[in-house]
Amino acid sequence: MGSRSWLSLTAWRNWSFRHSFSSTGLKSTTTDLGGGTVMHCWVPKSHNPSKPSLLLIHGIGANAMWQWGPFISPLARHFNLFIPDLLFFGDSHSTRPDRSERFQAECVMAVLEAHGVRKVSVVGLSYGGFVAYSMAAVFPESVEKVVLICAGVSLEDRDMEEGMFQVKSVDEAVEVLLPRTPEMVKQLVQLTFVKPIKVLPNCFLNDFIEVMCTEYRQEKKELIQALHKDRKLSNLPKITQPMQIIWGEQDLVFPLELAHRLKRHVGEKAELVIIKNAGHALNVEKPKELYKNIKSFLIDPLISSKQENHSNGHMVDQEA
Repeated sequence: MGSRSWLSLTAWRNWSFRHSFSSTGLKSTTTDLGGGTVMHCWVPKSHNPSKPSLLLIHGIGANAMWQWGPFISPLARHFNLFIPDLLFFGDSHSTRPDRSERFQAECVMAVLEAHGVRKVSVVGLSYGGFVAYSMAAVFPESVEKVVLICAGVSLEDRDMEEGMFQVKSVDEAVEVLLPRTPEMVKQLVQLTFVKPIKVLPNCFLNDFIEVMCTEYRQEKKELIQALHKDRKLSNLPKITQPMQIIWGEQDLVFPLELAHRLKRHVGEKAELVIIKNAGHALNVEKPKELYKNIKSFLIDPLISSKQENHSNGHMVDQEA
């Protein structure tokens, strides 16, 4: 970090996360996908063939490190972790005009393939859940299990007009989700937390905006606009992989009705978990509850399977 960066709390936090990711056995990589598209991804320093692979996809709020930092250490014990920055976040970018979640999904899959990953489970947070769902739909042979966290993939373009959301238009949503002033950051915090942080100094918020919210603002705006445009539930494919849907009961960004709608749409392959006294920012507000549910869906079956195989192995030895 340069001398100026030491004066930036946000840049210092970024450095701290990088150190944490590295000490957990991850390394920073960039993959040139051609056509002016480059994607950054945290990948294992050494791939463990005895562990399955897990992909963590972040949302709109910040880069991958900020949203997944508290979860990587416990998850890395059980998985080879892959944690990309989506296009126009962190060090990922593209000169192509495509802003669809499918394009993001195709790029993430191309990165995984470049690292030799053939099978993967995926956890997607908010906007990252749109990308995760698209990956499961487009690459069913590669995606094994799906966890969606507060991801309103079942929304329709008419929902906004019918008053489901706190904002009245997509442009208003953009202004809230991509804040340009400390007051707008505070509004975003109010919207995403059940118990918002009360003391948020403007100096820190201005710093956060400069470091996190200014680069690729137009492209991020177009990503949000693309999510909403002509969206209908009838066009949403029904994925067949086992799915866990986790939602904050008081989510104001993507109201709980969207969780129930998605569960009905997907059917028996999906389980819905509702976390009480929580809003949209589950990863920050209720990290322990969030991890507990991810563990029950992704990790506990692995442990049970290993114990069963170990037990069966002893039975074979005894019989022999």
